[in-house]
Amino acid sequence: MVLGLSSLIVLPNIDKGMRNRDVRRSALALAAAARELRSQALVKGMPQQLVLNVSQNSYLVARRGEVHFPVDVKIASIAGGEVLDNGDRQFSFFPNGSLFGGRIELSGGVDSTSYSIRLHPLTGNIEVLQGDKS
Repeated sequence: MVLGLSSLIVLPNIDKGMRNRDVRRSALALAAAARELRSQALVKGMPQQLVLNVSQNSYLVARRGEVHFPVDVKIASIAGGEVLDNGDRQFSFFPNGSLFGGRIELSGGVDSTSYSIRLHPLTGNIEVLQGDKS
């Protein structure tokens, strides 16, 4: 009986921890892709684009192609960037180091921690913040 009670307490926490890990890993991967695009724009002297597809829960990076988030990780909100005709959101990185600024928030569900990727327009700085720290 003690074993049954302890598993009722421990198993939900393990699941929550796994979802939090997936959200964090996805946010860090998206930020790394954005930093790579910024670097490519500087090196090549040509604008580079990061395209987010909310309906497919994915993003498009030129070199790697389309990257899908894990099933439990969702794009919770997007602020900034350009809205494309098909509803996708595009962030452009320019050769001078600037970019279309904004914020991309990823979530793993009701009980999980969310992460925000902030794209600073003038400095080109890209940071990952835990929780809703706008």
